[in-house]
Amino acid sequence: MPLDYPGDLLGFADGLTAAERAKLLELRTHLREHVRPLLVDAWERGDCPAGIRGPLAQLRLEDDPVLLGDDGAPSALYQGFKTVELSRLDLGVSIIYGGQVGMFRTLVREGGSPEQVVAWDADILSFRKTGCFALNEPDHGSDIAGGLATTARREGDDWVLDGRKRWIGNATISDELCVIAREEGGGRVLAFLVPSSAPGVTRSVIEHKGALRHVHNADIELVGVRVGEHARLPRIESFRDINRAFRVLRPAIAWNSVGMQLGAYDAAVAYALRREQFGAPIAGYQLIQEKLVQIVANIAQTLALAVRTTTHPLADDVTPSLIKLVAADRLRESAALAREILGGNGLLLENDVVRFLADAEAMYTFEGTREMNVLILGRALTGLSAFTRG
Repeated sequence: MPLDYPGDLLGFADGLTAAERAKLLELRTHLREHVRPLLVDAWERGDCPAGIRGPLAQLRLEDDPVLLGDDGAPSALYQGFKTVELSRLDLGVSIIYGGQVGMFRTLVREGGSPEQVVAWDADILSFRKTGCFALNEPDHGSDIAGGLATTARREGDDWVLDGRKRWIGNATISDELCVIAREEGGGRVLAFLVPSSAPGVTRSVIEHKGALRHVHNADIELVGVRVGEHARLPRIESFRDINRAFRVLRPAIAWNSVGMQLGAYDAAVAYALRREQFGAPIAGYQLIQEKLVQIVANIAQTLALAVRTTTHPLADDVTPSLIKLVAADRLRESAALAREILGGNGLLLENDVVRFLADAEAMYTFEGTREMNVLILGRALTGLSAFTRG
C-alpha cells in the first residue's frame, strides 16, 4: 500500500525520510485494520471510541527514536503528514488522539515548569495521564479573551476555581482538565491541571450533535474546586502566553483540512469508478471529472499552505486567521463536491462522505468563526477595528 497523496503536486511528501514513511504506512495500516471498522456504528450512536488511544500510543508516533532529530523531536513535515493520516480516516479520530499528544501535551510543555514537564511528559505520551484544554465558556467562544468569566481565587496554599466551560473536547475521557481562569484581583490569566474527579467538578456530554459525533464535547461546571499551587502551569499568565504555547500547533488546522479533503476524495473517486450509469462508470463523465479535479486542486492549495506554515514557524497571531479561513473554505467546498458526486448515496454513512461533510462544519467553527477571522485580518490590513460599533 503506497503512501499516495493526491494533490501533492509539488512533491512535499518526497521530503519525508524512509523511517518517517515507514511509520506513516504503519499508522495507515493500523487505522484501516483496527479503527475503520468501528467508525460507522460509533458515529451513528455518538459513541467515543476512546479505546483506540492505547494502541495508537503503542505505535510510538511521537517518540520512536528513528523519528527524532537533533532537537529530540520528530520533524514538522512528519508531524503534518501524521495528522493527515488521522484526519483522512476521520476528524474525530484525529482529535481523540491529537487533543492529547498535541494540544494538551504542548500546553504542559510550553506552560509548565521544567520539573512538571519531566514528571508528566512520558505519561502524557503513553496516555497514562490524559488531559484536555478547557477554555471556551457557555457565553464566550471567539471572544473569550475579553469575556473569560471562570475565576481563580488564592486561599493559602490552594487556589479555588469557580466557573463553567463548554464545548470541551475529550473532557469526559480525560483524567485532567487544563482549566483557564482569570485571577481574582490580579487580572492574570492562569492555567491549572484540575483532576476531573475533584470535588466540585461536574462534566456532562453535549448530546444530539450533528458533527464530530466521535468526540465527546462536554459542559464542565466548577464550584469551589480546590487545587494546589503545584497544579498551576507557571509559564501561563496571560492570553499572550497561551498564544505563544499554541503557535506551533496553529498549522494543524490546515493539515486536518488536507486529510479530510483527501478522505472525501478517496470516497468520491472510489464510488465514481464503481458506479455505472448508461452502461459506463460515472468517473468517465465530464461533470464528475470536473468535481474531482476541483477537489484535488483544493487539496494542493491547502497542502502548500500547511507545509509552508509548518516548516517556517509563525511569528505573529494574525496569519493563523488566514490559514483557518482558507483551509476551512477549501474543505467545505471539497466535501460538498464529493457529496454531489455520490448523489443520494452520499448521505449513507457506509460511503464515508457524509461524515466529512458534517465534520467540515465543525472545522469551520474551530479557532473562531469565519467572521471573527475576517475581522482580525481586516484590522491587520487597514489598521481599523470593526469588532465594535459606536
